[in-house]
Amino acid sequence: MKHHVVPGILGLLVWFAFPPTAAAERINQEGRILGPLPVVTNDILFDTSNADAVVSAMQIFPVTNPWNECISNRPVLSNSTAMIAEIVKDLNTNRAVLTPEFEMNFALVPDNQPLVPIQFVTYPGDSDLNGGTYPYGLYPIPTNMPIESWPVGTGGQTLYQWQTNTGGDRHSIVVQPGAGFSWETWQAQLVGTNWQAGNGAIFNLNSNGLRPDGLTSGDAAGFPMFSALVRYDEAERGMVEHACRLVVAKSLKAHIYPATHDASSITSGNYPAMGQRLRLKASFIVPSGWTKEEKAVLAGLKKYGAMVADNGNYFSISVTPEDRWPAGCFNDLTSISATNFEVIQTTGPNEGPRSAGAPVAGAGPDQAVPVGVPVTLPGVVVFSNTPPTIQWKQYSGPGTVTFGNAALTNTTATFSAPGVYTLELSADDSVHAVAYDAAVYTATSAINLSIALSGTNVNLVWTGGTAPFTVQATTTLPAGSWNTVVTTNAQSVSLPLTSATEYFRVQGQ
Repeated sequence: MKHHVVPGILGLLVWFAFPPTAAAERINQEGRILGPLPVVTNDILFDTSNADAVVSAMQIFPVTNPWNECISNRPVLSNSTAMIAEIVKDLNTNRAVLTPEFEMNFALVPDNQPLVPIQFVTYPGDSDLNGGTYPYGLYPIPTNMPIESWPVGTGGQTLYQWQTNTGGDRHSIVVQPGAGFSWETWQAQLVGTNWQAGNGAIFNLNSNGLRPDGLTSGDAAGFPMFSALVRYDEAERGMVEHACRLVVAKSLKAHIYPATHDASSITSGNYPAMGQRLRLKASFIVPSGWTKEEKAVLAGLKKYGAMVADNGNYFSISVTPEDRWPAGCFNDLTSISATNFEVIQTTGPNEGPRSAGAPVAGAGPDQAVPVGVPVTLPGVVVFSNTPPTIQWKQYSGPGTVTFGNAALTNTTATFSAPGVYTLELSADDSVHAVAYDAAVYTATSAINLSIALSGTNVNLVWTGGTAPFTVQATTTLPAGSWNTVVTTNAQSVSLPLTSATEYFRVQGQ
């Protein structure tokens, strides 16, 4: 609020209002501000815009989780070259290339989805029963639960036909976004009116907890699958924001964090263990003409990598099997040999982003600010280890924001145009998950007013603000009440003086 007073003759008060401050933002590991999580009231299939709206607003496992861990700076294993050579040797030449497998799909269900019995016929002892009576579990299975490969890889079969058919690994994934759980099986099949599967596992998407060591899941490594899929919504945004699940031909009889199970009898050699993480080399140049979907996958493989999850006949990652993918949008990936990858040193349960001493960023409160005037950003970063790299950036807004020094917590920002802006502050110590916080700034053109006497009239002329304008007057300050004199779309008015001392204010929209 700005006051301008001319003593003894007249005064003016320039006033404008701002919207209330917004609630704190949820920000994921990529620095993307998550929108409000839609409430799921009915089952939603993966290949729909409704599913996109839900999963794009989800934080799938904490930002410190291994699936969300930035590994672009992790050191390379000393036997990385030998391990990659072994991976290539164990595959046919045309299969030792990055292959997108259109396989894992999912359904989203409400928290109150009815639980139905499902019999686990192969590994019931490794399965989460959720209160069921061995070998049965109780899972929130909708009638339209999709089974792996449907619809693009099932030869035109209806969902019901594929549910009751046999063949393939037949994984299933059911997700409760509200409660934050993923229910995952292997070899799922509808037999008559009853469900069965080889085994089943439940994952808490709000936790870094693992399956008990030694137990498998729907995946051979004991992994969750939902968090590892290349999804349509994220590829269309331009970034796969997590690690992918990776299949190789052979693996060691060993598993490393975060895997809990191994699937081999090989006890020596340069074979990867379950949970081994590979990274696309930073030196790999992605051609500019490749599709945005390919660029999204490769950016993710450089930043988050891929973890060995199963044994198979391809060097492959899992992509949702939907017909919304543009034709041929992943074709170029198969030109990338496995030799373009390297094996990195992984972090353990209390290392990397899960270690103590993570920085914390605070962007300050939401504010109302004038356009074109430098304002101070009250940022705060708290850290106890290596001083982090600090960065302010404009996340959104109708104009441009010019920072005094974007690498300082307390700097200035100048907004070029009226509107609502979100500024994001980050702190990155290259070990922990990047700390993010955001603040909303509502920039409004201030009303700059000038006054001139003309006989017994006063001329008010102003710039800024948005019409219609209301000119109000009072004879005392503080004012008991303001009287509206005129409402106008113009930015000037001539008024008769009615008192020796008079105060005016101009209010815009």
